[in-house]
Amino acid sequence: MLLLVGLGNPGPGYAKNRHNLGFMAVDEIVRRHGFGPFRRRFQSDISEGRIGAQKLLAQKPLQYMNRSGLPVKSAADFYKLEPGEIIVIYDEIDLAPGKVRVKQGGGHGGHNGIRDLAKHLGPDFWRVRVGVGHPGDKDRVEGHVLQDFAKAEWPLIERVIDAVAEELALLVAGDDGAFMSKVAHRVNPPKPKAQPEAPDIKPKAQPEAQDIKPKAQPEAQDIKPKAQEIEPKAQDAGSKQKAGHAASRATAAGGIRSALEAARARLAGKKPGGDGV
Repeated sequence: MLLLVGLGNPGPGYAKNRHNLGFMAVDEIVRRHGFGPFRRRFQSDISEGRIGAQKLLAQKPLQYMNRSGLPVKSAADFYKLEPGEIIVIYDEIDLAPGKVRVKQGGGHGGHNGIRDLAKHLGPDFWRVRVGVGHPGDKDRVEGHVLQDFAKAEWPLIERVIDAVAEELALLVAGDDGAFMSKVAHRVNPPKPKAQPEAPDIKPKAQPEAQDIKPKAQPEAQDIKPKAQEIEPKAQDAGSKQKAGHAASRATAAGGIRSALEAARARLAGKKPGGDGV
């Protein structure tokens, strides 16, 4: 078993004070992990539950902060727990809001609740220190921690409480480094990496169309079809042929006339070409 202690002051008037951050964290852990209802024991509100295989006893001392030690010692003695089995969650002015640090042992750092716990238990219990920031002047510390969180602070504080409750299993298992890392990641998640801009690549200029004139077509030669060339020759040959036929006809006609004349002459008793006998 482990004893999980949240520090704060009892009563509704302190419920939203910075000094009651330990109470707020334990309330969320009990709710988140389904612990049993709070019961009054050891001058405290006590709730039992499990995280994984580990049994836990959640405790909110109902004495004022500077008298928290005796109720916690009473519970530790009853369950025979050593300081190394006790985890205490509290507000830390030396850390900026949103920061969470874990350590075992050490001094009280001016925190009255831790001072009283160390007085009754010794210094070797585990501390979960949750930042609430420093007011800048030590004379203003008491007023700072006994004031409510400002409205603007609540979104961050709620993220811190949520992260502590969600990742507590790592601390319970003994891995305080992983617990702090996971809580920090949840409280301030890294910004997504900016996507590199697409390079402004201009398209390559298309080469200008060359003003290429088409090759001049050779002028059509004035070539007359052979048929046309042959035709005059054919006509000439025809003419000659006609002339030949005409000459033949003329010769034949001349022959016929000569024969007719010779026949007439015989009939007349004349010899051709003479006077007659």
